[in-house]
Amino acid sequence: MARIQTIEDIRLEEARTRKKHWKRWGPYLSERQWGTVREDYSADGTAWEYFPHDHARSRAYRWGEDGIGGICDRHQMICFGLAMWNGRDPILKERLFGLNGHEGNHGEDVKEQYFYLDSTPTHSYMRMLYKYPQAEFPYKQLVEENRRRGKDQPEYELLDTGAFGENRYFDVFVEYAKADVEDILIRITAVNRGPQAATLHLLPSLWFRNTWSWGRDARRPSARIAPGLPGIVSAELEHWQYGKRWLLCAGNPELIFTENETNNRRLFGWPNRSYTKDAFHEYLIRGDKAAVNHQQSGTKMATLYRLELTAGQSVTLKLRLTDTDPLGSMDLSSPIVGAITAPGHAERAEGVPGSNDFGEGFEAVFAQRQKDAEEFYASRVPKELSEDAKLVMRQSFAGMMWSKQFYHYDVRTWLDGDPAGPPPPKERLDGRNHDWTHLYNDDIISMPDKWEYPWYAAWDLAFHTISIALIDPDFAKDQLILLLREWYMHPNGQLPAYEWAFGDVNPPVHAWAAFRVYKIERRLRGAADRGFLEKVFHKLLLNFTWWVNRKDIEGMNIFQGGFLGLDNIGVFDRSAPLPTGGHLEQSDGTSWMGMYCLNMLAIALELAKEDPAYEDVASKFFEHFVHIAHAMNDVGVGGRSLWDEEDGFYYDVLHLPNGEEHFLKIRSMVGLIPLFAVETLEPEIVERLPGFKRRMQWFIDNHADIREHIETTQRSARGVRRLLSLVSRRQLKRVLERMLDESEFLSSYGVRALSRFHADFPYEVAVNGHVSRVSYEPAESTTGLFGGNSNWRGPIWFPVNYLLIEALQKFHHYYGEDFKVEFPTRSGSECDLWQVAGEISRRLIRIFLRDKDGRRPVAGGIELFHGDPHWRDLILFYEYFHGDNGAGIGASHQTGWTGLVAKLIEQSGE
Repeated sequence: MARIQTIEDIRLEEARTRKKHWKRWGPYLSERQWGTVREDYSADGTAWEYFPHDHARSRAYRWGEDGIGGICDRHQMICFGLAMWNGRDPILKERLFGLNGHEGNHGEDVKEQYFYLDSTPTHSYMRMLYKYPQAEFPYKQLVEENRRRGKDQPEYELLDTGAFGENRYFDVFVEYAKADVEDILIRITAVNRGPQAATLHLLPSLWFRNTWSWGRDARRPSARIAPGLPGIVSAELEHWQYGKRWLLCAGNPELIFTENETNNRRLFGWPNRSYTKDAFHEYLIRGDKAAVNHQQSGTKMATLYRLELTAGQSVTLKLRLTDTDPLGSMDLSSPIVGAITAPGHAERAEGVPGSNDFGEGFEAVFAQRQKDAEEFYASRVPKELSEDAKLVMRQSFAGMMWSKQFYHYDVRTWLDGDPAGPPPPKERLDGRNHDWTHLYNDDIISMPDKWEYPWYAAWDLAFHTISIALIDPDFAKDQLILLLREWYMHPNGQLPAYEWAFGDVNPPVHAWAAFRVYKIERRLRGAADRGFLEKVFHKLLLNFTWWVNRKDIEGMNIFQGGFLGLDNIGVFDRSAPLPTGGHLEQSDGTSWMGMYCLNMLAIALELAKEDPAYEDVASKFFEHFVHIAHAMNDVGVGGRSLWDEEDGFYYDVLHLPNGEEHFLKIRSMVGLIPLFAVETLEPEIVERLPGFKRRMQWFIDNHADIREHIETTQRSARGVRRLLSLVSRRQLKRVLERMLDESEFLSSYGVRALSRFHADFPYEVAVNGHVSRVSYEPAESTTGLFGGNSNWRGPIWFPVNYLLIEALQKFHHYYGEDFKVEFPTRSGSECDLWQVAGEISRRLIRIFLRDKDGRRPVAGGIELFHGDPHWRDLILFYEYFHGDNGAGIGASHQTGWTGLVAKLIEQSGE
């Protein structure tokens, strides 16, 4: 049944039909542009070193912009963000700081404390919090201590430095409320949490992305001081794409202007052509009055507020970015601009705040937009949840909405260089991404983490869409379609993996995500988007063919694939040539392909309900799956399957050049992934599709050796039910015996990526005098294999846990309540698979909820997050979690796939 429409739902519909562009402005500003591949023009591809954090304040970016708590338009022509200075820092705080990929002892890592608190899908209301120390920010200390530490020690974080001691910090809240599509109200509130008075300079800043310095488009936008109103200063903006805008600032701050241009003198010793990007730093911290343009115009501006806050004092700044001339007439009695009335809502009579109204009218818009947000999420978050669980869902959704980013990357231009710049080194033409010259990205994309991973990743994005679909199915569908566009997908059918190497291979989960989003939208809206499903299916046929042709070396339905997103889970780097020679037959690569077949089969059967033409291709995927299942379990390549009967587990098989074959007996997620490939063919569906039924039966009758892979033990009133699974009933029991063993995979907080068995029994391989080892590591890994932050040797990862839960639910759908397993293993307590799935869901959810002592496992041993009233309700959604205690590890804002917790709470409760 379709839900009751809220006002935000109506905005979403207006955006979908392009009646009003509610999504034109949003939190699309990256949190890190420096150190990205796009800004790297080095010969050796050392992106971190070519454009370090120290250059970011002084060097104009080519492909994007970054900032703190910022917004921009969907093409990132106009940017707004917050800069700060506490009177002690050596540099202006304009962007988030962190260690680059070679500085930390566990890879790149942001060293700041910031939190996404709220956002509607149209960004009609947004709120975030940045915590700013009052003491000098310990940049040098963070770098030096992390560099000193080895991989056997934890990362050294900002909280470890004592920067927040005695609560000597500012809470800086940044809020946005849209009075209309092009009328954005901004409220910045700073609170002194410390015991004494402290100085804070706030510089809400506005600038234009530099599109004019590269010799391709000389048009230059401008910002200039404009006539003000009593108590308000104003700047007029003009951009060739958007025309005129105005930034209005209450409180008569100082307006300062410069250009978004590189400081060549500072970085390279060359003369500067104009005022420079780092002028506000020079003006405020170094006292250089000549650094800014006293003609009060430029392509970058800031409103400087000098504040002295007593202990506990709060100060609020009010600004407005609008397309309405402040000196024009405004009817203060008219309904709120953009006001819309939903069924069951009385029409509102609040007035639009006029240009000089930063009082009641301004606050009324914020109050209304906050109310809109509450009503919208009340319609999405189950009412029966505790307030704590609702808080987790809200902040999860907020993080996902704030993690949208404008992403711009034209590979051909990047390779060739710009007319106004020096020619790129010749090594680039044979280096990173050189064979992706068709790729042209200029879109809003859901990012894994806008600081640590400010670039899309194919399989991350697929998981993002599951939770996003609960609140904005249109954006979820658009994201899935985007990666299949011809300017993203390679002409050979491969999907781009991620910025550092588009040609790497991520697990093929796109079809799974598309069908899940299709079904979620159908449940939410009461109508299915068949057009979306068809569009995705046709493009995925190309991608499936790429997999079959490129990753099945010997044409035997056993697949490789490389690292497949699991980084260091194996004893070797699976993306590189093996030190032993030969090749790996991958249990996970083959299983992902089995899952892919079944996903495509399910979509084809759904489409065939209305178009019989899809019955033929459904037959194709049915037959292909059965061949994969047979190869994986029965003969493999050269006579060895990937199933080890002795251990009751799936392993990779190493094929040596001399013809020898060996199981790599590592009990890891690689051996659990075969569970993902499962689907039931219901008789009522098969009977409606006579062409598919006839071909399926012919295939079964004429391939006696594969019948064992199609289970038909269950019947319904309508006939025979068929289970398609890589794992037989007997194998399922044996795999689950290990997976549900708390001394192996099962943790109190989910399923580990590696069995705890390997803590006492590491797996070792000696090659060329070197011993490679895999041992259980529940937190950060001590290996540098596949980068400095590869951590699949014990932690808990949400995406694969989510797929395990779904697989258990599918097995239960077929086997029913009669199929029971010990849960946990050796406990003497038996559960059906639906109960097991629910309990694993709740163990994952438990990571974020307060326990009986009021502590959230995700926060680990950080006491501030457990007891301090200004921290205890702030939740971070980490990349992965400690295998034994549930503490968050890795990227601290990877709400993308960890945002799946919202879906788990919705479907499994607490």
